[in-house]
Amino acid sequence: MTKRDLPDGLVLADDGLVRCSWGDSAPDYRPYHDTEWGRRLTGDDALFERLSLEAFQSGLSWITILRKRENFRAAFAGFSIKAVADFGGDDVARLLADTGIVRNRAKVNAAIRNARAAADLDGGLSDLLWSYAPDPRPPRPVSVHDQPTITAESVAMAKRLKKAGFAFVGPTTCYALMQATGMVDDHVAGCHVPAER
Repeated sequence: MTKRDLPDGLVLADDGLVRCSWGDSAPDYRPYHDTEWGRRLTGDDALFERLSLEAFQSGLSWITILRKRENFRAAFAGFSIKAVADFGGDDVARLLADTGIVRNRAKVNAAIRNARAAADLDGGLSDLLWSYAPDPRPPRPVSVHDQPTITAESVAMAKRLKKAGFAFVGPTTCYALMQATGMVDDHVAGCHVPAER
């Protein structure tokens, strides 16, 4: 396959692998694209981390968040729902002074609020979020232009999360979460990352 034969949204990388074009646009993206994005992720704390990072990404590029992810993990107690739910005013001040993360008061407060809302869920965050995964999972998009930014499922997820007291969880953020955690598989057809069943 030559570069000219590739559909829009795929690249033939210097390692000889065909991958989604964004996954080869910066060195930090390649391992994230190849091993995490679109792979099934479960667990309350793991999904709380991804939901939080997607909310912090709102209005920014994902590469900014990806490069700060370890700083976020340290600042937010490894994204333990229980720990973050117990954050108070001193923690907010600490987070707003932390140059290693995105220092946005509304987003910091939303992360704490979301931890408290997640802690109050019957059945846990993972089960709630995964209940909105389409079944069966749609096929991979043929090109990057076939990837939606919102779906009926992401709209429903956002509505349910807001009803439960979550913030910074609009339909676009929810769909990005669904892409990142394997609820949908938006790797462009032909990408070397194997599809999960």
